[in-house]
Amino acid sequence: MKKLLLHSCCGPCSTVCIERLKDNYDVVVFYYNPNIYPYEEYERRKAEQKKVCEHFGIKFIDGDYNEEKWLEYVKGLEAEREGGARCEKCFFYRLEETARRAKALGFDIFGTTLTVSPHKSTPVINMVGKQISEKCGIEFLEESFKKKDGYLRSINLSKELSLYRQNYCGCRFSVRSDGEG
Repeated sequence: MKKLLLHSCCGPCSTVCIERLKDNYDVVVFYYNPNIYPYEEYERRKAEQKKVCEHFGIKFIDGDYNEEKWLEYVKGLEAEREGGARCEKCFFYRLEETARRAKALGFDIFGTTLTVSPHKSTPVINMVGKQISEKCGIEFLEESFKKKDGYLRSINLSKELSLYRQNYCGCRFSVRSDGEG
């Protein structure tokens, strides 16, 4: 089996992805989300991700949290709409680090859970992943986990595992004043 480093945005989204991949890949989750705000939210989501990994019996790698560095990277895009240029740049930021880490640790392929969300553009995420694959010289798993009711399955698995499901994407710009994302 190929060794897959799977970037995960959160535990709930990872559930269906891991479920679908674990029989065909040696999956390790890489939780790398320096975009998440505030830090307490980051830690809460990380705890849920660890819970999912334990449930499926797979390894967990914690990435570095440095929101200040991420903010500098997306500077100038703060006012962009959700799903726009800031999000695409954020995908690039997180997936490039995933590819670098995968290559350094001897993985065969990298991928992401981001495509399970109905709020994220699968074509954009896969385009970014392919660009990074070419740049870093490691295969990217081009996937759409929302297919075959993937998002619904992730909701059901989250309920079964009693997971916390956040109500906004994660960054400070995706939080509206009413607390909804």
